[in-house]
Order: sequence, then structure tokens, then C-alpha cells
Amino acid sequence: MYKYPIIVFEGIEGSGKSYHIKNIQKYLDKNRIKYIKVREPGGSKNSEKIRKLILNKDSKFKNLTDLFLYMASRNENFQSIITKNYKRKIILIDRFTDSTLAYQHYGMGIDKNLIIKLNKFILKNTKPSFTFLNIVSMKNLKNRINKRPKNRYDKFSHKFYNKVQKGYLELSKNKKNYMIINSNEDISENKKKIINKINFLLSI
Repeated sequence: MYKYPIIVFEGIEGSGKSYHIKNIQKYLDKNRIKYIKVREPGGSKNSEKIRKLILNKDSKFKNLTDLFLYMASRNENFQSIITKNYKRKIILIDRFTDSTLAYQHYGMGIDKNLIIKLNKFILKNTKPSFTFLNIVSMKNLKNRINKRPKNRYDKFSHKFYNKVQKGYLELSKNKKNYMIINSNEDISENKKKIINKINFLLSI
């Protein structure tokens, strides 16, 4: 279906997206399939510097500042990594444009059109080929966050995470290039679902 797709893993904290993207990396390595993995915020050298600012537990940015930092990180990744590998390798992205809409618009209330315009300005016509949206219950979110070192984005209220997850689900409505992965269900079954979809996308 796609030779070198852009495959994005989205979801709130504790939803399992990073776990599944690592599993896909192992699968692609095993099958000797060329890919590159990017995370947001972070990825390129400069983006990783921005990531430290955004996620530092002592950082206290205004919402609009947060948005521009994410966009700056995305621009660095796009210019340094994505454009160089687009249509040459599979590109795996741990959070992308829908994260900005889910968190900064649905969660923080920043104007949706501003976010869309900024993404369009940075990415031009580059869009994800397929998105896996990982969802999680608030109970499991709390349990999983409590088991790991916390960054700034691990410290929001359940009300905030609920708004963000509902925003993700709103963004996924009626889109064929989305698969919702319920991380409250059996992890091995979810791994199979994702691998099967990857195989379909790559026509393996």
C-alpha cells in the first residue's frame, strides 16, 4: 500500500504508544526494513535541547509559549530528519501534529486554526500516512505514571488528560487512516493488531 509511509503513534501519557513503537522498531529490524524513528518533542539534536526545556519539571511556560516551543522542535525535525528521509525510509513518529491539536487546543484552549496554520507552514503538504491512537483509562494512566520518573507533562490533572484524550478521539472520527488501540485490553493482542496493520501498510 505504501513503500515508505509516515506512521505516527499518538496518545496521552501512559497509553502505551512508546512501548508499541519500540515493538515495531524490533519488528522492522528483524525484517531488515529501512526506517527512522523520531519523537516529539525531541528527535534532532536541536529538538532534544527544546525537549529538555518543555518537559523539565521546573519549567513554567505560558500555554502559547509551550505551543511555539513544540512548533520549533517540529521545524527542526522536519528540516533535519523528515525531509531527508521522506520516501526513502519508513518514518516512525512518537507523537506528531494531532498531539499539538489534542494538547494545545483541546487541553489548553489555544485557537485551533492557529495550530493548523503553523503546522501547514512548517510541514507544507507532508502528512502522516497512518496513525495509531492509543487510549487508556484514567485509572491505568495513574498507575503507569506512578511507576516512572515524572516530567512536567506527567503532572496534569485527570480532567486535563480526559479533555486531551477526547480531543484525540474527535480528531480520529471518520478517518480511514486511523486505528484506535485500547491499551486497557490485552497487550499481546494489541501488538498483533498493530503488526498486522503494519504488514498491510507495507504490503508485506
